Amino acid sequence: MPLLTLRIAAAPDRELAARAAALVQRHTVELLGKPPGLIAVAVDFVDPATWFVAGQALAGSGKRSFALDIKVTDETNTKAEKARYIAAVFASFEQLFGPLHEESYIHVHDVRAAAYGYGGRTQEWRYQQRA
Repeated sequence: MPLLTLRIAAAPDRELAARAAALVQRHTVELLGKPPGLIAVAVDFVDPATWFVAGQALAGSGKRSFALDIKVTDETNTKAEKARYIAAVFASFEQLFGPLHEESYIHVHDVRAAAYGYGGRTQEWRYQQRA
């Protein structure tokens, strides 16, 4: 059910993509309590020469950067859970990618249940069916 989109400032690398996807999958299950079978992760790579921070290309900095967007159903996670998730993902990516630019982002989108779903059904519909 959670949809994760990860952009990494690096040359395309299938092994790196798989390792990064596995890390966010694990943290999403362990820290946000999401079912592993419903997590989708899309990984894109961006050339560091075209990733700019404060007007400067990342390519010459000796650091990597990333942007992670995750969509979860609103009211299913607390502020504390999301804060732990953001800290854990950043720390794990720092170990995986090496030195990270501080301007690396994680955005947990709380999406309304009536406006979000998969398989042609909204999360609100699923909630009502369980009730």
